[in-house]
Amino acid sequence: MLYGVQPARRRDAQRNHTAILLAACEVMTSPRPVVGMPEIARRAGIGQATLYRHFPDRAALAAAVLGYLIERLEKCVAAGREQPATFGTALHAILRVQVTMRPLVQLTRRLDEATRLRYQRRVTAALTEPLRRAQEAGWVRTDLVPGDLMLLFGMVEGVVESTADPEEAVAAAGRSIDLALDGVFRPVSAPSEAGLPIGKL
Repeated sequence: MLYGVQPARRRDAQRNHTAILLAACEVMTSPRPVVGMPEIARRAGIGQATLYRHFPDRAALAAAVLGYLIERLEKCVAAGREQPATFGTALHAILRVQVTMRPLVQLTRRLDEATRLRYQRRVTAALTEPLRRAQEAGWVRTDLVPGDLMLLFGMVEGVVESTADPEEAVAAAGRSIDLALDGVFRPVSAPSEAGLPIGKL
């Protein structure tokens, strides 16, 4: 094998791994409470045996999807690290996942505490620098700390869980996000600031 050239089998495995994660994200963006492994395999274009070789159960798959989404968040934050607007964009993305990917949220609750805390720390770490830049620009209240964001996520979760109808839950969560972020973001006046995509689902 030439140096730096991956064997075909390894490339296929990586391609399948990515296809599974993308398919799982699609299936988990659904009002259905149960994640069907056969459906994920079908959308990924692989057999169930291949799926279970990569992820032996739903918990392993949920952890991988979480890691994939957080990695995307980290890359987004890194790309816009000099922009004060990055905090609002990143926060909105997290809240959108929380509201629209309910099966993932349910599966995440079943993960062991150490795993949940590890992912929580990654999210908090990803938002820390964007929050600081947004505060320095005068867009966010200065007494907000990264740990407060967990309270925000908890408030939104309570609203979603209290509403049985999925469509009503999304609408109620959108309203709660608007109200909650009113206490986070300061009024903006410049046109470039007014366009921040926050609080809208």
